[in-house]
Amino acid sequence: QVQLVESGGGSVQSGGSLRLSCAAFGYISGRYYLAWFRQAPGKEREGVAVIDIDGTKTYADSVQGRFTISQDSAKTTLYLQMNSLKPEDTAMYYCAADRDAIYVRGWEMSYWRTAGLDAWGQGTLVTVSS
Repeated sequence: QVQLVESGGGSVQSGGSLRLSCAAFGYISGRYYLAWFRQAPGKEREGVAVIDIDGTKTYADSVQGRFTISQDSAKTTLYLQMNSLKPEDTAMYYCAADRDAIYVRGWEMSYWRTAGLDAWGQGTLVTVSS
């Protein structure tokens, strides 16, 4: 069973940077799709970035060019480097893992799965002030 533990959240001013980490416990290397989600107060949880098993990275339009998802060489820690932060990036950030695709690419539409994922972290809070 996979367990995920996030860290690295905090408060930062607009334009600043933060790096989130997600430590994965369990046999995860090369077997799981890994993603970052976020949930702002009063809003639904939304996908932010994902790494597929083949290494393909996908980002939400709202963070493209500002956020970077990566893994360490042992693939036991997932990172989210967040630059040029905006107040609208304020949210609880969660990492997630699943043995099936988290970002599903379809012929007509693509979407982020949130239901039934194998593992979620407890979340880490990011607050961006203007």
